[in-house]
Amino acid sequence: MAREMILQDEDATIKLATKLAEYAQAGDAILLSGPLGAGKSLFARAFLRAFCQEPNLEVPSPTYTLVQSYESPLCIVSHFDLWRLGGPDELEELGWDEAREGVVLVEWPQKLEDLLPEDALNLEIHVLADGQRQARLSGWEERLKKIDMAGYGIGA
Repeated sequence: MAREMILQDEDATIKLATKLAEYAQAGDAILLSGPLGAGKSLFARAFLRAFCQEPNLEVPSPTYTLVQSYESPLCIVSHFDLWRLGGPDELEELGWDEAREGVVLVEWPQKLEDLLPEDALNLEIHVLADGQRQARLSGWEERLKKIDMAGYGIGA
């Protein structure tokens, strides 16, 4: 069952990322989809800061490096930006298999092709005409039932 909500501003996106970070655990994959400028990187930055328990963590975009990894109290968390990935065969060089032992955040997950994790949390973000974001969450069925989505936006 997918959950949809309107993220009224950047603070709502940050709040959602922070809440989801509380429920993430080793072996999880969070797949971030949406057009350029939708807020995928904002979500990833907020998630990483919350998951690593470092509110001022420097989180550069992995657009050119393709992956950035971070230590957290629980496990390694790796942020992949696959925009420039030539194909899924390049993931081995990036340490995909090792990264899957921790938490992975993946922007442009369609580039994973057959390597898409079936048990992932999928977050699709779309920009609305008024500048708000529409977010659609699917996966993590049992965990999402436990998360109070009130306060994240209309339709939570």
